[in-house]
Amino acid sequence: MSLGLNISGLQVRFGDFTAIHDLSLRLAPGESLGLVGESGSGKSTILRAVCGLVKRASGRVDLLGEGALPAAGSRDFRRCVQMVFQDPYGSLHPRQTVDRMLAEPLAIHGLGDAETRIEAALDAVGLGQGFRFRYPHQLSGGQRQRVAIARALILEPRILLLDEPTSALDASVQAEVLNLLESLRRERGLSFLMVSHDLAVVTHMCERLMVMQAGREVETLSASDLAAKRVKADYTRQLMRASAGFVRPMSAA
Repeated sequence: MSLGLNISGLQVRFGDFTAIHDLSLRLAPGESLGLVGESGSGKSTILRAVCGLVKRASGRVDLLGEGALPAAGSRDFRRCVQMVFQDPYGSLHPRQTVDRMLAEPLAIHGLGDAETRIEAALDAVGLGQGFRFRYPHQLSGGQRQRVAIARALILEPRILLLDEPTSALDASVQAEVLNLLESLRRERGLSFLMVSHDLAVVTHMCERLMVMQAGREVETLSASDLAAKRVKADYTRQLMRASAGFVRPMSAA
């Protein structure tokens, strides 16, 4: 069963600084929604507020779906909602084997049959069983991110929070990881809330995107509208120009 998210009136403060201002968004079950904006716009803070890594000053986070659903912050909620971090070098414990890193969430949530679950998680991300007892320093950047994805998947979540999951990878590896994520979403009926500074990635991976600036929503539009440049806000147009890259001016003859 696919699950979604409803965030209403979210506010996050760090001391006197307000990082997120009264933000609301809805992620439908099975949908992929992108959060885009310049650095410091609050995109990653939203993901951390959803999964409880930063405290909400106000607002609600609720699951969307059928039947009785766990409340935000509960153990069952954390099993339903998992996060993949930006940096595969920093998110994996350097002194733990892949096997131990995958076994740990199973032990925390009291889930048995670790052997079968670990094997299935590694197979799902395209890593063989030979990777099970390797350490992070023995893996490439792309392999480390696949392990991070396997760690998120091992609890069989319904929603993945993706914090720039390919930005720390070489360009040649980024497409492989993005294609893996999209394949997993289709196969498992997952919902994605994805942060990226790359508009091309968001257009490829997400049906809709929310543009953010200084902790506030600028506009929300479909990926097809973005691709066709049907945008309303000047800030979104600035992001599109920046994403197009640097164009060298013509020299005078």
